[in-house]
Amino acid sequence: MSLLALQRDFRAWLVHDDEVAARHLGEAAGPGLRVYQNNYRAALIACLEESFARTRDWIGGEAFHDAVVAHIERVPPSSWTLDAYPRDFPATLAMLYPGDAEVTELAWIDLALGEAFVGPDVTALTMEDLSGIDWDEAILHFTPTLDLADLTTNATAIWSALADDEVPPSVEMLPETGAILVWRQGISAQFRAIDQYERQALLSARACLSFAELCDVMVIAWGEADGIARAGALLGQWVTDGLIIATH
Repeated sequence: MSLLALQRDFRAWLVHDDEVAARHLGEAAGPGLRVYQNNYRAALIACLEESFARTRDWIGGEAFHDAVVAHIERVPPSSWTLDAYPRDFPATLAMLYPGDAEVTELAWIDLALGEAFVGPDVTALTMEDLSGIDWDEAILHFTPTLDLADLTTNATAIWSALADDEVPPSVEMLPETGAILVWRQGISAQFRAIDQYERQALLSARACLSFAELCDVMVIAWGEADGIARAGALLGQWVTDGLIIATH
């Protein structure tokens, strides 16, 4: 048997319980194969439990374990690093809980906070750094840890209560779809719920729309006085949050 064939059979056993592949490895390998498979699955379970603590708190340990088992059966690791394995778990939860949007949104928050925490280090601009900038031409550059997702429930309030060991509120659907903003400020991964106007403003600014052009969009939507005031308030919030790392 070639090394490649041996590796393929070993993977088929680990991932799919492939008895034919196990027989290729010899009867004497049986006990050892079961040990390896147990270690393989235990590592994946531990990875998901660590990455989705608040989601587990919400749906309960037994239901979470069932979801983890279903995910391991459905999605084998595809990266060289175990850190990447949690990224597909919210999609599995969406499939298992199609009528409970807060479950998927809680999982997204867990995942995004974890990825923001290990993201690259950057230095954010301060209010003092904004003096002297030509705002007619300035394009904003945001921290690479920034991430966005739609928000349809009060998942942010549920997550915060669970994290503080408080009784979480009941699930509520938002009157209109909002968004979740996740980023890291200093050494702390953070999130806040935002509306779709701020979400669209962030997406536009990240796509290299200049701040002056962003103000024009706001003026069209809200009128001159309110539009400019809103754009200025967003800029101030983004700087306070440590989202902006440079302008050009």
